[in-house]
Amino acid sequence: MAKALESNSKSRKETILIKYAIFSRLLVLFLTILWRSLLQPYDTSAALNPPCLYHKEDSFPFLVANAASRSLENSVVWDSVYFLRITECGYEYEQTYAFLPLLPFFISLLSRTVFAPLVPLIGLRAVMVLSGFTVSNLAFIFAAIYLFRVSVIILKDTEASFRASIIFCFNPASIFYSSIYSESLYALFSIGGVYHLLSGTSNVGVLWFALSGCARSNGILNAGYICFQTMHRAYEALYQKRRAYLAMQVFIAGFLRCICICLPFVAFQAYGYYNICHGHTRDEVRPWCKGRIPLLYNFIQSHYWGVGFLKYFQFKQLPNFLLASPILSLAVCSIMSYMKSRPELFISLGFQATEKEKRSAARLYSLKDAVEPSVKTSTNEGNHDIRQRKPNSKKDVTGTKVAPEKSGYLSADVFPFIVHLSFMVTTAFFIMHVQVATRFLSASPPLYWFASSLIGSPKHSKWGYLIWSYCAAYILLGTLLFSNFYPFT
Repeated sequence: MAKALESNSKSRKETILIKYAIFSRLLVLFLTILWRSLLQPYDTSAALNPPCLYHKEDSFPFLVANAASRSLENSVVWDSVYFLRITECGYEYEQTYAFLPLLPFFISLLSRTVFAPLVPLIGLRAVMVLSGFTVSNLAFIFAAIYLFRVSVIILKDTEASFRASIIFCFNPASIFYSSIYSESLYALFSIGGVYHLLSGTSNVGVLWFALSGCARSNGILNAGYICFQTMHRAYEALYQKRRAYLAMQVFIAGFLRCICICLPFVAFQAYGYYNICHGHTRDEVRPWCKGRIPLLYNFIQSHYWGVGFLKYFQFKQLPNFLLASPILSLAVCSIMSYMKSRPELFISLGFQATEKEKRSAARLYSLKDAVEPSVKTSTNEGNHDIRQRKPNSKKDVTGTKVAPEKSGYLSADVFPFIVHLSFMVTTAFFIMHVQVATRFLSASPPLYWFASSLIGSPKHSKWGYLIWSYCAAYILLGTLLFSNFYPFT
């Protein structure tokens, strides 16, 4: 009965969440149209669309100029220009290989199927724009649903999970989730992959993680979840169960899954190498082609965008550091709060989590999916009660004292997400263009779990107002600047 009520509650929350997600996309669309109608875009060159460098038989089959087509084509700004050009003409220039193929693939798919009847009415390019907006907004809605499902599993608190998902719906990078950018697809396949991993369908999760790596390069970092799970399961098999063969199976399976996650990104690098370097003499090829490991993506980021360790630490970039400071502050606070509450997990890489935490439904630590009720006898229940009354007497397999289990944001299941976020924050601050951190970190669940815990706590009500004010300000600022081709993030 209790499970049925809980299931009904989750279903109701999910239905309400979908409405909020749709409303948030409509709000962003309304603000974009409003600012676009009130201001003159800084750069109008995006509407120019020269013929493809390499002739395609289906290139420009319909050239239509009307109000609808012009409105759609004029809405293309910043990186959206690259994604549409790749969809239409393929990878023509070296720098275009910085944009991975998943979003162009879905745009092309919708343009040739669902929206194909509109081509004679508004033209091919306008149809591709419409397809791009549709893909991004639909992917965002599904990403919000998956975030709620993942949050319920990790936090074990429906209300906190619902709050976190609502914050995601109105996150500071909202404009990018409604534009022809890869953020929505990355969020969908990253968070969806985590959900399938936590649900026990690891192979499906690996497929989703691999697809996230086809949307954005940082998708390959999702292999870290597999590494974490493999490390703990192999440890349990080898040192607790004393089954070396099982440990080897776990290790090999984890290794192969990590390869599968990274394979699409590596294959795309090989595709670029073949197109740019193959068939040329050593004197003719680009510098990166001569490297021992010819990584096209790294060369493009460094050569064309100046990305590299500490390269952005210049006085003239101070405004961009200020622009990124709210998201970086929230991320650092979430990491430090967790580290302060659970230092034993950082010291031991999660091995000092309690046995109950390791047997949680999240399936991150243990070979077993959950605690088996049939194992508990009256004696065991009594011992369990004693451990609950005297949590400090708990010890792990090495005899080290372990802190009592904690719930919600401070649970052990959150730890691998904190590690993942830490790596992302470090990369954003020291290596990337720092202003990109707002959208780079926007698909990280711990940010929303931490924000949800602050908003739900009476002691931190002021922080809740600050978080919502930050989200509202960046939605307004983003729709104003980004849609008119002014720098944002």
